[in-house]
Amino acid sequence: MIVKTFLGAAILASSLFIAPVAWASGNEHVVDDATVETPGVCHLEAWTTRFSPRQGLVNLSPACTRKAWPRLELGAGIQHAWTADGASDTLAGPALKLNLLPEEKGLGLGLAGSAAYSVRAGRLETAGLIVPLTIPVGQRLRINLNAGWSYSRVAARRDAAFYGAQAELSLTRDLTLMAESFRRGGSRPGGQLGLRWNPAGGRFDFDFVAGRRIDGDSPRAVSLGVTVRR
Repeated sequence: MIVKTFLGAAILASSLFIAPVAWASGNEHVVDDATVETPGVCHLEAWTTRFSPRQGLVNLSPACTRKAWPRLELGAGIQHAWTADGASDTLAGPALKLNLLPEEKGLGLGLAGSAAYSVRAGRLETAGLIVPLTIPVGQRLRINLNAGWSYSRVAARRDAAFYGAQAELSLTRDLTLMAESFRRGGSRPGGQLGLRWNPAGGRFDFDFVAGRRIDGDSPRAVSLGVTVRR
């Protein structure tokens, strides 16, 4: 029983190691961009990911950017995950992003950090600090590059480098195609492909994303997400 509990906790923590790195990037996307939420606007990002019929997670990530601090996004993440053997845990923690160079100047640069604590165990499980770089290519294409550090308490390498690349292509005014690839040191590379629908450019985004090894191990994952702004 002790072995089963330990393995379940290890699977949970390792399956979440990427998520804190990306809480500010826009829903279930793993690679971040350099921009922050519009000053004076708050949003709630909610998504669920399934790795198998019996293993998955649900995430809620609120964030705001104040007009007084137009380049700083203040956020948090709450994530509940469960495994096929019945283990489950809830992680919660802060997420901050600072825009150092606006994308409108031709090159966006930021700094994003986050941490996640186990509600059940009361200890730090994962953390990350990355530098996102956004390169606008014409009116329809953006390239996002990430490099940084990540921590996972139960991973073979507790401290490891994280890096990734993402392309966002505007197909229409309302529809965006996303493709990304990423890797944490000591684990297998992962990738995702997804669509984002923003009806009439309004307050809501809807996402459908499918990927492989987004946690560095699971062969497949499917995510559904929604973002609400006010």
